[in-house]
Amino acid sequence: MRSRVFVTVLAAWPLCAGVVRVNVVDRTDVLGGRPIGGAGGYERVLTQVKFALDPENAANRNIRDLALAPRNEEGQVEFTADVLVLRPRDPSKGNGMLLVEVPNRGGQSLLARFQYGSANNEYGDLFLMEQGYTLVWVGWQWDVPQKKELLRAEFPKLPGITGPVRAEFIPWAATTSMPFGDRNHISYPVSDPASVRLTVRDTVTGPRRAVTGCRLSADASGLDCPSGFELGKIYEAVYTAKDPRVAGLGLAAFRDVVSYLRYDGSGVMVLGDMSRYLKQTMAFGISQSGRFLRTFLYYGFNTDEKNRRVFDGVWADVAGAGRGSFNHRFAQASRDGHPFLNTLYPTDIPPYDDYGPNPPKIVLTNSSYEYWGRNGALVTSSTDGKSDLALPENMRVYVYAGGQHGPNTYMPGPFPEGRYFRNPNDFRPMQRAVLMTLSRWVKDGTLPPPSVYPRVGAGELVPPGMLKFPKLAGVDVPTRPKLAYPLDFGPDFESKGIVSKEPPDVGPPFALLVPQVDEDGIDFGGVRMPEVAVPLGGFTGWNLRKGSLEIDEMAGSFFPFAKPRYANKDEYLSKVDAASDDLIRRGFLLERDKMRVHEHAGAVWDAVQKLRQ
Repeated sequence: MRSRVFVTVLAAWPLCAGVVRVNVVDRTDVLGGRPIGGAGGYERVLTQVKFALDPENAANRNIRDLALAPRNEEGQVEFTADVLVLRPRDPSKGNGMLLVEVPNRGGQSLLARFQYGSANNEYGDLFLMEQGYTLVWVGWQWDVPQKKELLRAEFPKLPGITGPVRAEFIPWAATTSMPFGDRNHISYPVSDPASVRLTVRDTVTGPRRAVTGCRLSADASGLDCPSGFELGKIYEAVYTAKDPRVAGLGLAAFRDVVSYLRYDGSGVMVLGDMSRYLKQTMAFGISQSGRFLRTFLYYGFNTDEKNRRVFDGVWADVAGAGRGSFNHRFAQASRDGHPFLNTLYPTDIPPYDDYGPNPPKIVLTNSSYEYWGRNGALVTSSTDGKSDLALPENMRVYVYAGGQHGPNTYMPGPFPEGRYFRNPNDFRPMQRAVLMTLSRWVKDGTLPPPSVYPRVGAGELVPPGMLKFPKLAGVDVPTRPKLAYPLDFGPDFESKGIVSKEPPDVGPPFALLVPQVDEDGIDFGGVRMPEVAVPLGGFTGWNLRKGSLEIDEMAGSFFPFAKPRYANKDEYLSKVDAASDDLIRRGFLLERDKMRVHEHAGAVWDAVQKLRQ
């Protein structure tokens, strides 16, 4: 076992596009070095990569404020990022494919999503590693908390520059403190304490009321309000901040690490041998990370400084129609945009169907939740809601029918924060199949299954008022879904990334469409996992907060049928197996995962029987 080594490997200046030095922080054998499939033993390499970018290079001109950043003697802007790699110790035994995940707020989900990894079994069933993938994670946020397990980046400050910053906070428990940062993220420092203005409102577009009697916290990272906050209200603090970071360097870090591994490696540099063996590259991102990839493509970062393609395939998962606060002055990357949380940030703003120059093969997947909570319909329909968009040939769109924001491993039962039972739709088996089809698509051009999503022309996408949800006792359909608005952040926002209006001016909302449902309340138009195709109840992508009309962010619901539909468990599971066979035929399930689906459905059956007792 090799463990905990600190090595600095220098490159001749300049070696490649952006990457100038790799520091090895930790290098260990995976699972004691035992062979994993045909790829043999794997190693885990944690590094810190140093970059230097030329602000005059055309590939870097979309990085907001890069020209204002401090430069080294060569006139380049320097920064660093954490990079984690899992690779075959002998790269020649790999499958030639690089799979890169965008960390979500510094965390890594790839092994949990595709290998069923868990806290008790980090590497899961080794699905990806058995096939020889090289797996990479690139830290791209400067503001994530300073925690050992999180991947971060360090970007230069722009001293002397000030501007407005808006912090939003919704208390769901009694407190007298409001942070300026989102979800424990690092906030921008206050330049002028007298500039802080706090308001509260009941709804996203409701009138703001001034709040007084608060003061800056001891470390100036938030507000202390001795009288406390009203639960479930939207509090908004706007203040003049200083020293913004060049947040768009996260896009360049992601681009340049992949270019280094794919094209520019050298025997001088750690991991420099990878370029001899990597033939195809793919990116994957969940939620915030999927929005990052949509932003990455939109700003043209799929072309590197030497005019080469970076990724052959990009998969943005449950990103809805959003991009995000990733490339403007005083950007707050963690702010996302839900029906009631982190609203009116530059996330769900048009255009919704622009994937930039040099686009790769693209897969977009969303669940039912993204239609209610993330404006998912805008990916495939016009902003007036009247027509479907024509998808490009290099794109596939798939929807997890009856799914929530992420696949659920919980069985149906009470949901502590929500009104309705938890949604047990686990669509990870479908995701494994989609990854295989994307891999074949980028490797040899084998076409993946046709897109499967609800469409306006088929009557499968409708305004919420036209939803034919079954009438169930005690069940309310959401009345406050997420809306997307034209937002005016000031005259220099689109061209320079400079925000001068906080909060922004808000225009009339774009059309909101959600999937129509069948008599069970399950969406039309998507791919149904076997437990949804052979239902024991209704599956939705939405839930409501207890004691509130607001959608519980990212959670779905399950409504068990009042009467059994199947004679016994054996009959039910035989129908589940038939539904699995259909998905296998269509390319949405792997044969190896049929028994996993069978066992999950059996557990759902048992849980529903307990609910009926």
